[in-house]
Amino acid sequence: MKIERLIEKLENEFEDLEKGLLNPNFNFREIEDWSSMHALVIIALIDSEYDVLLNGGDLKGAETVQDLFDMIQKKLS
Repeated sequence: MKIERLIEKLENEFEDLEKGLLNPNFNFREIEDWSSMHALVIIALIDSEYDVLLNGGDLKGAETVQDLFDMIQKKLS
């Protein structure tokens, strides 16, 4: 699994985001108009793409795309 693939998936989910804006150090909570709906989209994306179930607490503990990626990898191992 590569972080670039996760970034691509996130960019596809958040159509409002300019392509190429996301990177491993990007704080996804800084997405304009961030809301709990965005969090649910991320949780659903990770579940459907990686078969990894995150909960609100998991997401609360992550700030960057790299944090999400590391969390997915940890749950996969």
